[in-house]
Amino acid sequence: MYSMKKFKINSWLFVLTMTVCFFACNNKKIQPQGKAALYTCPMPADSFFSDKPGKCPKCGMELIKVNDKAAHADQENAALSKKEMTGYTCPMHPQIHSDITGTCSICGMQLEKIKSSTEPNAVSMEALLKPANEQVVASVPMVHMVDREEDIEMEAYGFITYDTRQAGVIAVNVAGRIEKLYVSYRFQHIDKGQKVMDIYSPEVLTAQQNLLFLLKNDLANTVMINAAKRKLLLLGMGNQQLTQVMQSGKPSFTIAVYSNFSGHIHESSNNATMITAGSAAMKDAALVTEELPLKEGMYVQKGQSIFSVFNPTKAWAVINIFAGQAAMVKVGDKVRITPETDPQKDFRAAISYIEPFYRAGSKTLSARIYFDNSIFKIPIGSQVKATIFAGNRTASWLPEEAVLSLGLDKVVFVRSGESFAARKISTGIINKHLIQVLSGLKENEAVAANAQYLVDSESFIKTN
Repeated sequence: MYSMKKFKINSWLFVLTMTVCFFACNNKKIQPQGKAALYTCPMPADSFFSDKPGKCPKCGMELIKVNDKAAHADQENAALSKKEMTGYTCPMHPQIHSDITGTCSICGMQLEKIKSSTEPNAVSMEALLKPANEQVVASVPMVHMVDREEDIEMEAYGFITYDTRQAGVIAVNVAGRIEKLYVSYRFQHIDKGQKVMDIYSPEVLTAQQNLLFLLKNDLANTVMINAAKRKLLLLGMGNQQLTQVMQSGKPSFTIAVYSNFSGHIHESSNNATMITAGSAAMKDAALVTEELPLKEGMYVQKGQSIFSVFNPTKAWAVINIFAGQAAMVKVGDKVRITPETDPQKDFRAAISYIEPFYRAGSKTLSARIYFDNSIFKIPIGSQVKATIFAGNRTASWLPEEAVLSLGLDKVVFVRSGESFAARKISTGIINKHLIQVLSGLKENEAVAANAQYLVDSESFIKTN
């Protein structure tokens, strides 16, 4: 009996001892909750933990701290991700990787560079036009496209300049020395027939002496006498001066040069070329009034142009037309000209000529409007505003505020149920705050009356 009890007690002690050993062994694999350093095997499959450094009893690898293992795993993942993001791969076989460019070992295609996951993709204009859900919900007024006939009025700007058709040149017919000059400054007004200068010319003096010799010694030789008279007239001597020489029997030492035009005096450009309308020389000449470079005592050559004469009562307005409007403007279109110097002196005229070329450095086409400046007396060089009446045109029109300009592209917000969607359209001319719609919109489609309102007023916009 005693032996039986002793056997039972020993059995319970054995079971208790085995239980304690079992939990003690298992506790080595459970991560403790204390603050002591904990070491583990780098191989996740081993799941071995220890409170002391050493080697793993399963694989023999050196144990590392638990925190170092997490950092080690992060470094391995980052290195693997970096390796996958760099290099080259086959577009048909992604499992093929290479550090250098080349061809795929399976299909032979050219390897492509692996793109980073953070690299932004190309965005098209169609994608930019759409919000995240492609629509905007807002309560704004709407308008419809209307087909009707509109009177086309276009505004342009320009300036007043001389009418070069009325410009003249004063030239000398003989070589000689300027004895007397009767004009002394730029823009001096002269009239037709007014004396400009007196020139001493040995050639004219010799021709006079030949005529006087014939008149004195061979009066019956009318052929030679008439030839001598004609030569003096061709050299620039006037009839009155020639008659005076013949009556006095004495030659004149100077010959007078007269103006055949009325207007303002300008020195001739390089003594041969007139100033053209709108040129830099014309604009610069209007800025200064100074004495003429031609002086008494200077010599002139035969046939030399010494002065240009511009008539300020005969002028034209040069207006600049933009390329988009040039196709609608033609010769004969009515124009209202409003000068800056006196806006109340606006007048009506017609386009007389359109230059068939674009001037250097300009993107506008120039049109000329001839008019009689003796009535309006607008100063040459004045800036003017022109309103061109280009006739009627039937087209589809929208208010200018309903179209949003993105530079070369135009966009409207089309109503679709309770929301608006952006759509690109093709437009034409702009007239009286109306814009012509060429394509991209139907008559029954409603659009936001103010496209800019949907873009800027974010406090009134909500998206689905």
